[in-house]
Amino acid sequence: MSLHSDAHKHRDGTWWETGKIVIQALLLAMVVRVFFYQPFNIPSGSMKSTLLVGDYLFVSKLAYGYSRYSFPGGTNMFSGRILKAEPKRGDVAVFKLPRDNSTDYIKRVIGIPGDEVQMRSGVLYLNGKAVPKRRLGTFETREDDGPPRKLPMYEELLPNGVKYRVLDGEPNGPFDNTMVFKVPSGHYFMMGDNRDNSTDSRATWGVGFVPLENFVGRAEIIFFSGAFDEPDAFRLFTPWRWPFDIRWSRFFSLVR
Repeated sequence: MSLHSDAHKHRDGTWWETGKIVIQALLLAMVVRVFFYQPFNIPSGSMKSTLLVGDYLFVSKLAYGYSRYSFPGGTNMFSGRILKAEPKRGDVAVFKLPRDNSTDYIKRVIGIPGDEVQMRSGVLYLNGKAVPKRRLGTFETREDDGPPRKLPMYEELLPNGVKYRVLDGEPNGPFDNTMVFKVPSGHYFMMGDNRDNSTDSRATWGVGFVPLENFVGRAEIIFFSGAFDEPDAFRLFTPWRWPFDIRWSRFFSLVR
């Protein structure tokens, strides 16, 4: 056997070994994404200041078990949930919009089955009791590509001890005073932390109550964040700004 033939076989073997490693890595990544953790990015400001536009996060599919919407395409293989676990008040969760059962939304769980939820003058009421709301200061943001604004920021404390920050920049805004919402069995009441800029369960025509089956998973950790406000075409011509557009401090921070 010639040296050339040996070298050729060695090269073929090396390519085959490399190919097997790549295939195994892709299969592992697919299994993790389908059954355990799925990446999502934040396209809107409805969850400020908890989540910002340009945040990329991992969502745990194990948190609530599996439904048809846990898998790509929402294939109707079964009904209900397997390994079911109930979402808790204060969880930040991804769900399929009940209106079309396909659009991914991310909001905070505020009301669980049997709860009565209402907003009065910007104060959240659960089962007739006001949720404690404490002023923290201000949060600078841009809403709908407008100029920078400083919005009042508050801390709310749910009955189960979960604390989180909300923005309330418009006194007596459209969603600051609502009817009493009685959460039906098997459904949840979801709200955005940016209270005046969030289409959520307060909008019965937009989101309404969310069935447990529609939950995809619980937001767990931010793995990347970039403040990319300009159109993609413009950013391509300013590469020197890219490192400064990355929010390094948000990397690997937990979603609370």
